[in-house]
Amino acid sequence: MPLLEIRTNVTKQNIPGDFLQTASKTFQETIDKPMQYIAVIVRPDEMMSFGGSTEPCAMVDFISAGKIGGEENKNYSKAIAALMEKLGVPSDRMYIVFTDLARDNVGYKGSTMAAIF
Repeated sequence: MPLLEIRTNVTKQNIPGDFLQTASKTFQETIDKPMQYIAVIVRPDEMMSFGGSTEPCAMVDFISAGKIGGEENKNYSKAIAALMEKLGVPSDRMYIVFTDLARDNVGYKGSTMAAIF
């Protein structure tokens, strides 16, 4: 159930047309879960500031049921930082929040991930 949600003040017109596909592939390869479960949301044009400046910035939520932890998160952070550079968001102008969800707390196919998997 990996979910990558990117909120950014970068305008929609400055986001490449293939960015969702690129982000999905990067996320899938980084977390090593099947593509069929990967979800990516990009929310451009957000009213945001970082460090008191409205230069390009972002807040990124990296959510998964499992595969979240200290060493893994370092690798994820590196991959997401490289992805966000493609939007002109430097790694020091964003935060990435890692959330590890219990499978019982994720609904899927009218049930929960714990019951299905």
